Amino acid sequence: MTFANYPSLKDKVVFVTGGASGIGADIVRAFAAQGAQVGFIDIDEDAAVKLMDEVDGDLTFAAADLTDIEALRVAFAALENEVGYADVLVNNAARDDRHDWRDVTPEYWDQRQATNLRHMFFAIQAVADGMISKGGGSIINMGSNSWWEAAGGMPSYTTAKAAVHGMTRGMARDLGPHRIRVNTVVPGWIMTERQKQLWVTPEGIAKHKERQCLPDLIDPVYVARMVLFLASDDAKMCTATNYVVDAGSI
Repeated sequence: MTFANYPSLKDKVVFVTGGASGIGADIVRAFAAQGAQVGFIDIDEDAAVKLMDEVDGDLTFAAADLTDIEALRVAFAALENEVGYADVLVNNAARDDRHDWRDVTPEYWDQRQATNLRHMFFAIQAVADGMISKGGGSIINMGSNSWWEAAGGMPSYTTAKAAVHGMTRGMARDLGPHRIRVNTVVPGWIMTERQKQLWVTPEGIAKHKERQCLPDLIDPVYVARMVLFLASDDAKMCTATNYVVDAGSI
């Protein structure tokens, strides 16, 4: 497979949340290959160190539990101190843990929103003033096609991911005058190692392929490629919109 190169991404400062594994790691790799300066935040320090050993590029890591907003702010400040203000923010971190609606407590609900939604807003808040001072930027929030598919078995996750789209459109309006673009990338069922270990079954794959228009399973690299496009100057007039990478399943 031959992919595009985006000269406008060379030397750009890119921050990625949840960048140590899964889709996030592919996003980090993709930006590093474009010559960007990539700072990423993750709670999994071992995975982060492994990724930095594997990737040939300009990478900086800050450890944080993103559900702790003060720790999030400290982590972004550390990245800014190391590489400067962000040109691009990728709000990627999330966990699609399955749960029965009958078992959900108020405490679990709040924790899932903190894991899948709340930190995205505060990450935007942490980097936006720096982007404004640079004259613009691109913010990419990671959504999910799960709520569009009316997926069951994880109501707090689908609620959070539906809310991402509202946040994207509202923040696109607020930040647009500063030439900061805000978009959502909407992955389908992406074959990360976590998905393969926890959720993938032959029966599930067969059923899902019937739903997709395209016959192939989706590698995380294709989500990363969409993120690169939205971060680049090629997408300069793209904002407040959802960009779906799901092989046609919704």
